[in-house]
Amino acid sequence: MHPQPNRRTTHAYGTPKNLLVYDRWGASGRPVVLLHGLFYDRTMWWPVAADLGGSCTAVAVDLPGHGDSARRDEYCLDRLTHDLAMLLSRLDLRRAPILVGHAEAARVAETFAAKYAVHSVITVAGAGLDDVPEAYRQFAVARPDQELADAYRERLLPRQTTATLQVDLGDSFPHLRDPAAFAALLRNVR
Repeated sequence: MHPQPNRRTTHAYGTPKNLLVYDRWGASGRPVVLLHGLFYDRTMWWPVAADLGGSCTAVAVDLPGHGDSARRDEYCLDRLTHDLAMLLSRLDLRRAPILVGHAEAARVAETFAAKYAVHSVITVAGAGLDDVPEAYRQFAVARPDQELADAYRERLLPRQTTATLQVDLGDSFPHLRDPAAFAALLRNVR
């Protein structure tokens, strides 16, 4: 009998006004929380999360107003990080997570790390699909929304300096350029 591939399960946390939808792969190992950038959704992490699921617990979250997560009347970074912390505590992960923030979500990851225990924060850039293989470009489809952009930029995205354990990969979409290599990098974060 051959081992089964890691399966993705989809879940929701919160009330209709603060609903966060997320996918999960695996149930053991270091937790890795994957946060997409503005206009994307959790599906951008599927290729790398599937590779992580055998040795890590991968959790890809739709940020508010993206994918299947509810829009909010007000976007507040403190509230979002609190909701994310409540979601993660519900998952009973037992270890501090690695947070991966894509593009604008780097700010969310940094703010979370300033308030809650994390193993490390990894940030990746979000522009340019030139080096991404054609098969993976379907996972990086931006869905621009001016109202959402204004709400996020006004309340969630102003950069501040924070003291976090951080690795800045800088490259655009490294998790889609080579999902297996990116998963190996995450498995080897010390």
